[in-house]
Amino acid sequence: MARLCELSRPQAHRLIADGLVSEGGRVRAKPGDRLIGGERLSVRVPAPVSAEPQPESIPLTIVYEDEDMIVVDKPPGMPIHPGPGHTGRTLVNALLAHCPDLPGIGGVQRPGIVHRLDKDTSGLIVAAKTERAHHSLTRQLAERRMHKTYLALVDGSLQPDEAMIDAPIGRDTHNRKRMRVNGAAAREAQTSYRVRERFEGYTYLEATLITGRTHQIRVHLASLGHPVTGDAVYGHRTPLVARQFLHAWRLSLNHPVDGRELSFEAPLAPDLQAALESLTNASAGTVL
Repeated sequence: MARLCELSRPQAHRLIADGLVSEGGRVRAKPGDRLIGGERLSVRVPAPVSAEPQPESIPLTIVYEDEDMIVVDKPPGMPIHPGPGHTGRTLVNALLAHCPDLPGIGGVQRPGIVHRLDKDTSGLIVAAKTERAHHSLTRQLAERRMHKTYLALVDGSLQPDEAMIDAPIGRDTHNRKRMRVNGAAAREAQTSYRVRERFEGYTYLEATLITGRTHQIRVHLASLGHPVTGDAVYGHRTPLVARQFLHAWRLSLNHPVDGRELSFEAPLAPDLQAALESLTNASAGTVL
């Protein structure tokens, strides 16, 4: 109890928002929920993480870099920033070693970070190298002027060939690590997709984020009954690929200082390319 008394109001709100406060096994949905009296709440307080991540010499695949920003092709398995369970070997640790002036840009714990990718999602991510760039890029993201398109393989035959998925996403009250359509404190979410190729039992597609909710593409596709192939959280594991088949392929934005229109693409990660080639060899795909 003494430990909980030391929490600030923002920290308590974060614990609730992260699904770490429950009542009778059910996650409390909102920080603003009122208690009647007599309730017994369970609170899981994560182990503390160092406030200042340390530089680590980790190789980076740099797609673009100048004095204001850097675009990296993140490998699968690399977390974006330190947290419970992964205090090092993250993109932040690597960026701190590569960019000596990065500490403190946009915050101490996540310096330079503008947006995120799931640990097991590969592909493009941009980071700011100055406060001015961080402000510009985060504003572009908030105003939906930064465009992100992913390549995904999903289970089954997704129909139609093109569509917009418009379904609000919130936290799954039964599992804090999952999100779900119409979950707790759901917020609007839109994903558009276009089918690239069809295989026996699978559909290969492009998915473009209109909004940017946690696990958005994975949740939206799973809600249609076509989870991302290999997604152990929203679908199931498969021998075809050891992780979710999801790759941040294209990133378009305006340069944070001079306003130039920039667009970058990253080829499929080797494990995803190998999975796609095995499907091509196994069955005749139809290019759309």
